[in-house]
Amino acid sequence: MGPDPALRAWAEAALPVARQEIAASPEPWRCGGTWFVGVDALPNAADGSVGACAFPWQALPVAPRSLHRAQLSVIRPGYPQPSEEESAAAFAFRQKRAAAHLDGLLPIGPDRRRMIREPHAWILGVPLTSVRAAPLVVWEGSHRIMAEALRQALRPHPPESWADIDITDAYQAARAEVFRTCARVELPVVPGEASLLHRLTVHGVASWSGTEREDRIIAYFRPMLASVAEWIAQP
Repeated sequence: MGPDPALRAWAEAALPVARQEIAASPEPWRCGGTWFVGVDALPNAADGSVGACAFPWQALPVAPRSLHRAQLSVIRPGYPQPSEEESAAAFAFRQKRAAAHLDGLLPIGPDRRRMIREPHAWILGVPLTSVRAAPLVVWEGSHRIMAEALRQALRPHPPESWADIDITDAYQAARAEVFRTCARVELPVVPGEASLLHRLTVHGVASWSGTEREDRIIAYFRPMLASVAEWIAQP
């Protein structure tokens, strides 16, 4: 979406606040010091405003909602790098498949089985810096494949139990189908623009390329839904 002056104004207001929070955060950088996850790191208000700057709802094709503190996803030149917290296979997947995943699924228990614990309405990314390197990557049409696979996996169970159902196998099989059948698309965005994804879109982050040296910072919002049933509703 964009360019839109309201999106640009919000990004300009949020950037110095974001940089201050990133510098002060005790959260460790991942991927060899090239990725700051930054969950709930931006101290925006529930209406999305930062300081005196209102959130640019008028520039978005979604209705206003109460918003959580935004994630500040920061990528530095050289992303990704090997790290002790990531296996060789996981690092290779990050390089080859941009660590493609579906938001809302959490690894539960010692075996880290995937369960739908954070059903959200949509994924909105608002860039705060003009860096195009390491852009968001999406698999076009993947939301339809994921929605059908997860509905089939949950159908035998009562809806009130869906947040506790292990959907790991269904998720991984559907993601493999996405890789086989869906086009991979990179979405570089700059201040004044934004990316709005369907909540079931498979997505990731491309490896850094090019000569840009500034950090790539994007503020992400994922407002919660009331139930898993809403989350897997027909796209």
